[in-house]
Amino acid sequence: MSRYESSRFVKDPKIMNKEVLRKACDKLGWKYVEQGDDFLVTHLNRGEELYGEYALKLHDGQVTYNSYYLSNGGELVSELQAVFFPLNVEYARDSVISSFKANGFTFKKNYSFKPTDEIADMFSMVGFTQLPGEEEQRYEIGFKILNDGTVITDSNYLPDDVNDRAHKSMDHLQELFGRERIMTKKPEYDAFIREHGLKSSVDHISNKR
Repeated sequence: MSRYESSRFVKDPKIMNKEVLRKACDKLGWKYVEQGDDFLVTHLNRGEELYGEYALKLHDGQVTYNSYYLSNGGELVSELQAVFFPLNVEYARDSVISSFKANGFTFKKNYSFKPTDEIADMFSMVGFTQLPGEEEQRYEIGFKILNDGTVITDSNYLPDDVNDRAHKSMDHLQELFGRERIMTKKPEYDAFIREHGLKSSVDHISNKR
């Protein structure tokens, strides 16, 4: 469920998304090739001589540098990260918006938000219920995008139809980000379960064992 919970798609700073990495290399003017699952930066356009070897290599999302030919590999990784992280924030934001829009949500900008050292963006996705008997028709899910690309969500009560669409959107984000979200249920969730005579997701999992 996506109701009454806070969740995080945690970003590992050592892991880079290929799509964002392409944009970062293009912005830096670095040339690259893709060989199977490997992403290789082959030219830095700085007069370096690599004798056909790579400068930087991305494998399974992890970036390493060629320490044999490059003495400043750590500096190059830092330079790449300086370009990558802002692009990664943009990628995270666009992924959230497109995933939720595909399931009937609309984007709501937070006009009062100002970026901080930790948080790059804040906004909401708005869903409308078609179920009869609900007191409200409009429901919001809040999002924070941290400066390293971590995505944090926050939701309160959601009707079943809005909750189902939110869950589909979250599943799609897991595919795009390549990592599962960490979910933390709010105290209101347990009260909601008891009130409606439902089983919690934790009980459901434990009963299957």
